[in-house]
Amino acid sequence: MEAHTMTPTMAPVKMANTNHEDIPGNPSTATSSHLTLNDRSNGQPLRVLSEEDWQFWVHNGYIVIKNAVPREQALKTAEFLWEFEEKDPTNPETWYAPPRAEMKMKELTGTGMVEVYNNQHLWNNRQMQRVYDAFVDIWGTEKLWVTIDRANLNFPIRPGFEYKGFIHWDYDPETKPQNVQGVLALADQTDENMGGFQCIPELYRTYDTWKLTQPANRNRFQPDTTGLEEHIVKVKMEAGDLLIFNSTQPHGIRPNLSGNKVRIAQYISMMPAEEENEALRDWRINSWKNRISPEGYAFPGDPRNWEQTKYDVAELNDLGKKLLGLEKW
Repeated sequence: MEAHTMTPTMAPVKMANTNHEDIPGNPSTATSSHLTLNDRSNGQPLRVLSEEDWQFWVHNGYIVIKNAVPREQALKTAEFLWEFEEKDPTNPETWYAPPRAEMKMKELTGTGMVEVYNNQHLWNNRQMQRVYDAFVDIWGTEKLWVTIDRANLNFPIRPGFEYKGFIHWDYDPETKPQNVQGVLALADQTDENMGGFQCIPELYRTYDTWKLTQPANRNRFQPDTTGLEEHIVKVKMEAGDLLIFNSTQPHGIRPNLSGNKVRIAQYISMMPAEEENEALRDWRINSWKNRISPEGYAFPGDPRNWEQTKYDVAELNDLGKKLLGLEKW
């Protein structure tokens, strides 16, 4: 096995996508794809989704892929996150500590974001064939890049560690972004009280008419959900399940009211590769090789720099190398 240095070896590479310095969204891929989402006109058979799944996706703007990652692999990723966060899953007294870095996007404070991006466990899940095939179905192309994103340990709220389950968009729906996002469950999330993903498919479907009822100066990233409360869907998932949602789907993390259960997840999405965008490709390769986190409104990073000092460069399989951009499709 090739030995990897534990310290960065390249000069810093600037973020190529600077669209997210003051607004949400992940800058590790393009903000919006030059390709449109799959409309099935390519005539290709679906790899993972059934026809029933496809109709659900089109109508609701989200879909859950069961067993996208083997359950044991998902649980091992969760074990790693506990280790990385210096918390004990059996001792709730270790769960609550002040954030290590200040979050520009204040709404995310206290939601349990884990500032790890390039660990082997995360890459193992990204380069799973079934995960990739699901995104091929959604996009209608095999040439994809995976987002370099983080994970989440969402603890039960308690005094001093509360947050509101706000509904938001990471991409302004007015711009009609061609983008999707994804969440991989690393623990069972079948209890509606334990936090996890929530969304409003009704607003996803009726956005163009809904916006006509809203003030001109409305928040483009956080809708006023008055009157939509009964339409909020709390999505249940089991460890290893992957949820993919359209970026025009209003969504959020719901408060964890369980008292003793922890919602654990990894954010994974894919976009059509932009192999001609050398600056973005260089940033992505540098991020993987030197364990560098994205910079942006929602990404404060880990001030301990543990990814660089404690962990090796993730080993990629043939699919992973293409999903990163290290090798061309």
